[in-house]
Amino acid sequence: MTSTAPVLLHPFPLKPLSLLCALTMLSLHASAQTAEPATDTEATPRFDIGRVDVRTTRRPALSARQLLTSVDTLHRDMIETQPAQAAWELFSLVPGALLTPFQQGTTSGKVSLRGFNGEGEVNAVKLLIDGVPANSHNGNMPYLDAVLPIELESIEVVRGTSDARHGLHAIAGSIDLRTRRGGNGTTVRLGAGSFGQRSAEVRHAQDSQGVQLDLAAGRKTADGWRDHARSTRQTLAASLTQADGGWSRRLSLRYFEHEAQEPGYLTRSVADTDPSSSPGYVGTDGGLRRTAQAAIQLDGTLSPELGSSSRFHVNHFSDDRWVRFSESVSQQERLTDETHVGAATTLSWRPRIKALHDFALQGGVDIESQDNISQRYTTADRVRGTQTRDQAYTLHVAGVHAQALVQPTPALRLVPGWRLDRVAGHFTNRLTGVESPVNDYGTISQPKMSLLWQIQPQLALHANWGRTFQIGTEAAAYKIPPRQADLKPSINQGWEAGLRFAPDEATTLRLAVWQQTATDEVRRRLNDPSGDSDNIGATRRRGADLQLRLLPAATLELWGALTLQKAIIVTPDPSAPATLGKEIDHVPRRLVQAGVNWTPHEAWRLSAELQSQGDYFLERTNSTGRFGGFTVLNLGTSWQFSPRLRLEAWVRNATDRRTEYVWHDGTQSLHSPGAPRSVSLALRSDL
Repeated sequence: MTSTAPVLLHPFPLKPLSLLCALTMLSLHASAQTAEPATDTEATPRFDIGRVDVRTTRRPALSARQLLTSVDTLHRDMIETQPAQAAWELFSLVPGALLTPFQQGTTSGKVSLRGFNGEGEVNAVKLLIDGVPANSHNGNMPYLDAVLPIELESIEVVRGTSDARHGLHAIAGSIDLRTRRGGNGTTVRLGAGSFGQRSAEVRHAQDSQGVQLDLAAGRKTADGWRDHARSTRQTLAASLTQADGGWSRRLSLRYFEHEAQEPGYLTRSVADTDPSSSPGYVGTDGGLRRTAQAAIQLDGTLSPELGSSSRFHVNHFSDDRWVRFSESVSQQERLTDETHVGAATTLSWRPRIKALHDFALQGGVDIESQDNISQRYTTADRVRGTQTRDQAYTLHVAGVHAQALVQPTPALRLVPGWRLDRVAGHFTNRLTGVESPVNDYGTISQPKMSLLWQIQPQLALHANWGRTFQIGTEAAAYKIPPRQADLKPSINQGWEAGLRFAPDEATTLRLAVWQQTATDEVRRRLNDPSGDSDNIGATRRRGADLQLRLLPAATLELWGALTLQKAIIVTPDPSAPATLGKEIDHVPRRLVQAGVNWTPHEAWRLSAELQSQGDYFLERTNSTGRFGGFTVLNLGTSWQFSPRLRLEAWVRNATDRRTEYVWHDGTQSLHSPGAPRSVSLALRSDL
């Protein structure tokens, strides 16, 4: 971000649009021969993986399923059998999701969307847990692992820039982890696997006189396939929900703790010859991470046409990490302590208007106040030397939004929206005593517009356009001397056009082409004690998504997704002219996800899942080679051998292919090899 004017970016080429038009004509021809109409809900541009829970209740609120953009939902039956040690691993099943597997202790991995990488330099995804914001100050996702797979109902991913509900960190979309509610009984899952993996998860639900109690607890330990990689995760969660008279009141509490060693990064030659090793100089690397979240939510109807939703939340994140990235640098201790307090209220009005087929209006206000501390020390075997950072900073973000669903005819839907955000805060460098105000970003305006045209009951075309924003994080958000001018926010402008073709209940095809541009994009300096950022310049991300789901028989489900994408620097920062036209690092051009689920008998389920991605560049000049491509096949089975007991088994990386995460420290590539073939078993009991 700089104080310069926005830069005009090149338009999207016609080739993907020609492909879209050709597929549209093909779909029109096919739909004309189909007798089975799709429902009104099925025409929205969404994609489901797993069994869909159909709900017909007409709610006044505008949900993600009514947003006219790419919405992907991973359902419980796909989640609950996964042998994931960390929650980010579940996103290997989500179309278009890029995983960054650091495999470094508490910093084990990351998920990102729409041509943004997962390096932590630009964090572009809003994370929510049951609708409650759950990002750290810099947009990372340390709260992600606080949710156990056993308690998840679904994972909902909204991609693009057209959702007005979220502001800060929602640069490329949002992820909502939705937990299970309701019922009576207890589920226990005990697991074990290769490399010392052991897990115990339990979920208990009890409904008594209109009060629903949901409890979850879990512990996961592993030795790691590499040396010096032991890890212990512990989770506790509880919620209490009371519903009566059209209102629902919910209190939720969640605590997560993760203690782990770090195996460190290997040089290329060592990664090739001894990938399971750990360098001796990282022998004391590791860390302890804790997250806690408390939230109160109130939802209900003020009248048959007017609904209200309010929440109040407190998030706390603490992290103590010792890390040494290479032998040529010293170990450092990184301390983070953050407390975020937030509140939001939304009103949804859905009247009956004779001139319109349907109409809904939603408006809301949300605020978040952060109190953050970031400290760093040089250390030797965890013994402190010099303190290199001692920063305390507050950040206050307030936003208002409004969006409407306007359906003048059964075939046409419009969703206009607008969001405004304001930022305040204060920064103190406690090493020097210098205090600085936040940059005056002004009122950050984000107009949105979406439309859907249901050409046939089976075919719908959709398009959307919108703006989101990025501001600096840590020291980069503040006007610190010698800087005297306020920085402007980086404005992301994106659009998407696509179709969803569902000729029958057994077939869903979705195609979308998209582009997202940014002015004055900035990236965090991850290893800089100052906590400042670099200006990347003007960027352009564009791509195409193709997704297909087939149910050829009641016992068989097939699905696949292909994402082609490219992220480049259109106008570089003047200090980095060599990056002109180059690709942004760690963004592969190709992502593939596919799966087969076969249930030959009601007690048996067989699964095969494929994940693949292309190579990526390691830095912005694209001069140090491409790494990171892989194709991995996972095979699984589930056997319900009694009414209350189920056995689950997985072979991960069944073909024993090499995988790795790679980065460049300025002098050499450094590698974190992924696990070879592994086996896991789990026993699930419903009591």
